[in-house]
Amino acid sequence: MKSFDAIVIGAGQAGPFLAARMVEKGMKVALIERKFLGGTCVNAGCMPTKTLVASARAAHVARNGAVYGVNLPGEIAIDMKVVRARAETVTMNARNGLIGWFAGMDGMTVIYGHARFEDPKTVSVNGETLTAPRIFLNVGARAVIPELSGVNDIDYLTSTSIIHLDTLPRHLAVIGGSYIGLEFAQMYRRFGAEVSIIEHGPKLASREDDDISDAIADVLRSEGIDIHTGASDIAFTKSSDGITVDTDSARIDASHVLIATGRKPNTDDLGLDAAGVITDKHGYITVDDRLATNVDGIWALGDCNGHGAFTHTSYNDFEIAAANLLDGDDRKVSSRILAYALYIDPPLGRVGMTEKQARASGRKIMISTRPMSRVGRANERGETKGFMKVIADAETKKILGAAILGIEGDEVIHGIIDAMNAGTTYPALQWSVPIHPTVSELIPTLLGDLKQV
Repeated sequence: MKSFDAIVIGAGQAGPFLAARMVEKGMKVALIERKFLGGTCVNAGCMPTKTLVASARAAHVARNGAVYGVNLPGEIAIDMKVVRARAETVTMNARNGLIGWFAGMDGMTVIYGHARFEDPKTVSVNGETLTAPRIFLNVGARAVIPELSGVNDIDYLTSTSIIHLDTLPRHLAVIGGSYIGLEFAQMYRRFGAEVSIIEHGPKLASREDDDISDAIADVLRSEGIDIHTGASDIAFTKSSDGITVDTDSARIDASHVLIATGRKPNTDDLGLDAAGVITDKHGYITVDDRLATNVDGIWALGDCNGHGAFTHTSYNDFEIAAANLLDGDDRKVSSRILAYALYIDPPLGRVGMTEKQARASGRKIMISTRPMSRVGRANERGETKGFMKVIADAETKKILGAAILGIEGDEVIHGIIDAMNAGTTYPALQWSVPIHPTVSELIPTLLGDLKQV
């Protein structure tokens, strides 16, 4: 049996950085990863997909160059092999950077293999037994494949496998109208494929307020994407040249199908029962406000704990664990103000409560909206789709949440994220003097129009 001061299972966006901090403190650490260092973000998520988004945007801008007085000769051609290779290069650079970093780190042992608990302090991997007083789980999540008629009879794609395509689909059917599905839908439409989105619910991006969901649908429809919401009885059959997708109201002749109906945690094959670790009904590991499980000496970080399925929340889990265990601090998950983005174009930046959530809280609220068509930067760029929205507490004057669907919305939202984390009231932020011409300069104006509803 090999003994360590700590064992980290999973090398996503929390585990490796926590392992490195513990090594800096003189600890002997084993980092176990069953596949690739970097987790979903590096290998199948943020980095490759946003690289693909950038290629798709380049195609879109080139295709619409004449609007800006830039005329390109001939048709815009997409070389999917180059597109894929570019995304793969970004992934490999990041992955190899992690490999090199850990290789030069005394006290770090990287083990590739599938770890399983033998008891609360012991795991087995590759036929070896490892023990440590502290074990951290950062095992991530994977795509959910729903039990739809015929799904096992077709060669479907997931968000992991689609990034390896080096040919252009004739017609991509996206099953699921949430964040991952929407990004791939617009991306492949811009590459030149016909695209249909099939969503069981009544709206796309159902977590958002209805006005945001409707605006997202308008953006995608404007680019020629077919949207089928409220779809039921979804079924698949092979056809002579692809896959037929049937719903209660439509039939789609697709060449490729992307299943984007959510993700589930990779916790079903860790031997958690042997350690006594509790999960909820969805398989997420139950943790307290400091990320500790019900078993002393075991913590869960990142997607597998159900407290945020984002790279930045996973990294923040590392920060919380490191601060509490290594720096004598007392940081809590409940102090985190959730923010995220949807990377369609224009992007959606979101923080805090939606209008629906704010109303349900029983607070007296104020709301302000402003179309992007009234933003100078948006007009100058010729990108006026979308709008800004902010919700505030009428009594405390604190900002409760905001959504910016529009050009640079994923960056502009940080002004409001920072204000919310600092506890700044909206009247104080209203009197800031932003730079012109930017998208952010409209935030004080947006706040000045807040009205109680």
